[in-house]
Amino acid sequence: MKILISADGADLEASVANRFGTSRYLVIVDTETGDFDAVPNPGISGQRGSGMQAVVLAVSKDVKAVLTGYCAPAICNQLEANDIEVLTGLDGRVREIVERYKQGDIGKRTGTGLQTPAGEPKIGSAAFIGAIRNSVNQFAGMLPAFVGVVLLIGLFNTFVSKDFLAPIFSGNVVLDTLRSASFGSILAGNPINSYIIAGELLKYGLSLVAVTALIITWVTVGLIQLPAEIAALGTKFAILRNVVSFILSIPIAILTVAIFNLVKG
Repeated sequence: MKILISADGADLEASVANRFGTSRYLVIVDTETGDFDAVPNPGISGQRGSGMQAVVLAVSKDVKAVLTGYCAPAICNQLEANDIEVLTGLDGRVREIVERYKQGDIGKRTGTGLQTPAGEPKIGSAAFIGAIRNSVNQFAGMLPAFVGVVLLIGLFNTFVSKDFLAPIFSGNVVLDTLRSASFGSILAGNPINSYIIAGELLKYGLSLVAVTALIITWVTVGLIQLPAEIAALGTKFAILRNVVSFILSIPIAILTVAIFNLVKG
């Protein structure tokens, strides 16, 4: 039987990660043989919908249970819909969690309540502490994004100028849109960062179509995370998905701006 543990590292001595969808690694352990495989989490970018990539990985690896600190309700529902048990509220080392699971020493947690294996609900200090811990972990996960936005604005205003962008973006709508889509495809990260860059580029005179294409490819393509996506979904599917997303980004950008102008006008 295979179980999957979200982890901060690529071995059994690693700590269990706080969040399933954006943990650094997903450690898949065969409880019968003790063999394990640590796979980079395809959802580590934190982009909207990235947690579903981790779900696809779990399903493709024939995992029967997911053990983690926290799992978003939507992701949890998808896992359970594929007959994968979800056990949350866990911390410690991966090896310890595996042993506890094999011994039946882990109760199922749902929301802020603890559900014992016998099915008797317990609501008390443990549930309250778990809720506080999850809240702190979520805030800690958001903090780097906020700090990154502030730093990104400062760096962009300091090092990027119209003179710097002039050789890259010529004012030709078609070429600028292609270049913006290519730029967005290479990068990956929190979608908020793409909005900051897009806003600054609009100030420098880049067309709305080109900026929209950049935002679309930023959140849908992401060549930097392609190796992780290939590991989770397979080479053919990952490459095809990225190519199709890039091609569709341009007509979608044009259509989006056309609708915006129609509504605005």
